[in-house]
Amino acid sequence: MKRRDILLAATSTIAAPWVHAQAAWPTRAPIRLICQYPPGGLVDTVARLLAPHLSQALSQTVVVENKAGAGGLVGTEFAARQPADGYTLLVSHASVHIYATATRRTMPFDPVNDFTHMGMLVEAPMLLLVRAQSPYQTLAQYINAAKTKPVRYGTSGIGSANHLYGELLKIEGPANEHDHVPYQGSAPAMQDLLSGQIDSVFDPVTTNVNQLKAGTLRALAISTPNRLTALPNIPTFAELGYNSLTGSQWLGLSAPKGMSTAITQRISALIPELLAKPDIMARLEDVQTLPRKTPVIGDEFVKLIQSQINTWTAVAKRAKVEVIV
Repeated sequence: MKRRDILLAATSTIAAPWVHAQAAWPTRAPIRLICQYPPGGLVDTVARLLAPHLSQALSQTVVVENKAGAGGLVGTEFAARQPADGYTLLVSHASVHIYATATRRTMPFDPVNDFTHMGMLVEAPMLLLVRAQSPYQTLAQYINAAKTKPVRYGTSGIGSANHLYGELLKIEGPANEHDHVPYQGSAPAMQDLLSGQIDSVFDPVTTNVNQLKAGTLRALAISTPNRLTALPNIPTFAELGYNSLTGSQWLGLSAPKGMSTAITQRISALIPELLAKPDIMARLEDVQTLPRKTPVIGDEFVKLIQSQINTWTAVAKRAKVEVIV
């Protein structure tokens, strides 16, 4: 046998077990689905909706692990450092991959290159909310007021998506007196809004649908490209002349970098099927946090992440928003 043939045979023998293991995946349980936020929130809810269906599709147990801390950075970094063998997946979040990246001086991981990004799951559009008793009935009234007197908006913290949306509105308004009030989460900001301590809150639609329908809150605008069918009275920022405020906080499905093409493609192909399950769709419709009509998976999802990082990094620089850690 020629030397070249011997080498090829040896290489094939060495590679065969690994190739077989990848092709046969998953051969053991559990598959971990990492949630980088505490139980009860949107990411946890979506993870627990997906887990049983993913288990059924893969014929292996999928368990949700909550690894919260540092605004989602702890769990996301943990997932990035795991073996790329298909047994650790992550419900990735724009709050970490886009907005934290845009505003933090340093990041513990590369939001694009340290992951295998398989696809977007859902999008949560942003609302500008005021309490029902607010004197501001329209976005125009709100911005005109913020041109001449302090109008205070609350967010879940410095460098958050909510913060960047507020600062972008300040720039685009222009509304020089649009003043940021950071909180340790959205809940305390909402409490101060309802008690009249601040004028508005930027917050995702997910946690506010019931209060909007009950009339406790009023939304002056939403960040979707078009009005939501379920909330038709809320105008979009785009139709009011603020196209740059169109966007959302998305959730995706990712894994550590270097996962095999076979596993990546198999999971990516499952995403549209999982999101079409009646129980998942019904829950997502309840909170108006829905998948895109055309799935964003594979390379398209990676391109979207990089594009959004570029967009919001530019916004953060314009607004002089930087988180130094």
